[in-house]
Amino acid sequence: MTAMDDWVTAACAELGLDPAEVPVPTVLDLARDVAHQVLRPGAPVTAYLLGVAVGRGADPAAAAARLGALAGTWPVELDGSAPGE
Repeated sequence: MTAMDDWVTAACAELGLDPAEVPVPTVLDLARDVAHQVLRPGAPVTAYLLGVAVGRGADPAAAAARLGALAGTWPVELDGSAPGE
């Protein structure tokens, strides 16, 4: 097991969740995309929003793909930063 696996297992136990249902690579990829293409503090907020959507019945992969596509089209300022940075 990796440190991430250990953390996810412990956090899931704390919250009464099944670690097998946590799409870690999907969440990490989405967080990376948002952090690099939108703004860094948006990554954990977006991961939370993904969790809320999944908790309300959204498919994790589909919801992450939609958010990733949104991040990919997010406007970038001329200096290379995202608006608001």
